[in-house]
Amino acid sequence: MRPGQEPCRPTADGPRVQDRQPPARRAAGAEGEGLRTPLDRIKPSFLWMIYRCGWGTKADQETVLAVEIERDGFDWALRNACLSHYDAGEHADRGAWQRELKGAPARVQWDPERDLGLRALPYRSLQLGLSGEASRRYADEWTVSVRDVTPLAREVHARVRAGERAAAAALLPEERPYPAPEGTPGLRRVS
Repeated sequence: MRPGQEPCRPTADGPRVQDRQPPARRAAGAEGEGLRTPLDRIKPSFLWMIYRCGWGTKADQETVLAVEIERDGFDWALRNACLSHYDAGEHADRGAWQRELKGAPARVQWDPERDLGLRALPYRSLQLGLSGEASRRYADEWTVSVRDVTPLAREVHARVRAGERAAAAALLPEERPYPAPEGTPGLRRVS
């Protein structure tokens, strides 16, 4: 994987991202309903999502969904996003960043990618927070399909716990670099 490109498995039109939901929203999420929350945090990396939700064991994160979204929508969110933290190399001052963040429909955060043991790797993966217009469009316009991959997460976890790392790795979804559009916040720092 080349730096500056987050792992994900693009479909013909766009990427697959991971989302997590509480059990009460599982059926709605699997039907494409109920994806919208005050701030959706989607991740193109399966293992980063697994790290975040603790293999689907953390409270209100027990359901792991694979969501295929349209490329135009994903790229729109990246182009209209603001970094989730102040960066002097990208913002004139802290006040300018706070104003941009307040008005941005999406937030970009670059975090260390994870391995099967959920240990940090030396390269970064994208977390994209969606709110307001971006959250609505994600749920109502950009979503192509939604699949509950909680059983997959549990099977991979079981193989890891059993010491069957090769078998666990073979179950992971294919992820390829996704060329982030020009202007994606923070891209210069991870490239």
